[in-house]
Amino acid sequence: MTTKTVSTVHPRGSTSAAGRVRAAGPRKSEVGLFNGLGQLALIIWAIVVVVPILWVFLASFKNTTEIFSSPWTMPAALRFENWARAWTKAQVGQYFVNSVIVVGFSTFGTMLFGSMVAYVLARYKFIGNRFVYYLFVSGLAFPVFLALVPLFKVVQGFGLLNTYTGLIVVYISYSLPFTVFFLTAFFKTLPSSVAEAAIIDGASHTRLFFRVMLPMARSGMVSVTIFNIIGQWAQYLLPVVLVTDKSKYVLTQGIAAISVNAGYEADWSGLFAALSMSILPMIIVYAIFQRQIQAGLTAGAVK
Repeated sequence: MTTKTVSTVHPRGSTSAAGRVRAAGPRKSEVGLFNGLGQLALIIWAIVVVVPILWVFLASFKNTTEIFSSPWTMPAALRFENWARAWTKAQVGQYFVNSVIVVGFSTFGTMLFGSMVAYVLARYKFIGNRFVYYLFVSGLAFPVFLALVPLFKVVQGFGLLNTYTGLIVVYISYSLPFTVFFLTAFFKTLPSSVAEAAIIDGASHTRLFFRVMLPMARSGMVSVTIFNIIGQWAQYLLPVVLVTDKSKYVLTQGIAAISVNAGYEADWSGLFAALSMSILPMIIVYAIFQRQIQAGLTAGAVK
């Protein structure tokens, strides 16, 4: 009796089920490995960011002895007088108000002018369109410290040194490149059919922008607004150059002055309380608008 051996021949270009399983196995393991490494990197980064902030916040409730003798332990008591002392005696309250005024007006001006420029560059074709766009984008690569001396002379020439107006105008100028770069790409993703319908209905260009296109770009506007607020709130170099009057100091200048002028009698608990006051508003703002920021950053890519 003869036994016939039947061999299965697969057509060229086809792969057996076992081969597909073997090929898919390494790919899944590689994806899992990269996901694990990515999550590990995010955990390390979160620790690096969160631990110093948490340490500063806890130190704001300690006294000087506790800060140096047991820096990694919980405070023995919640000393809110440290915050009150920093707010009044160290004049952090005045610095905080100055920062709110400057950042509030500069962010409003940045978003108003930046959105108008970005809309025109994104939706209208004219001679020099690309040149103007690249001129704004080039501002992203220009280091701030290279222009400090001429900037000081220009602001001095206009008589705007030690004024809110001078600081606000400079903040707007240095925030426009990023704002125009981001919003130009965002306005390009908006549908043209809505704008054409509004023009047919008799809407002017101004009405079309403020009543139709701007509300449609709300998610992108919110994202850029938050980034501008955070960047301008943490700005230190420009105020140091343009503001020497202590009554006009913003929060970053005021905190630096507290640590420098104290000498050997440094009020460390008051200093950490002042730092906490400057950090908490930005954390709260980001926590409130987190969803809008994520939606604005992904909307352009999805469309």
